[in-house]
Amino acid sequence: MKFVALDSRGGNYLVVASNIAWLRAAENGQTTVGVVGGQPLLVTGTIEEVAQKILAG
Repeated sequence: MKFVALDSRGGNYLVVASNIAWLRAAENGQTTVGVVGGQPLLVTGTIEEVAQKILAG
């Protein structure tokens, strides 16, 4: 299982990379991350920055 560290203004997350379903741009330079079987997470960074973190793992 591959975990990805994603930063948030309210706290940080470790998310299983294979459970990430989608990314959507949010306001103030943040991205919403859709997680299979869970609620979306609001994380810091643009879609490109978050996608790079996920792919780099």
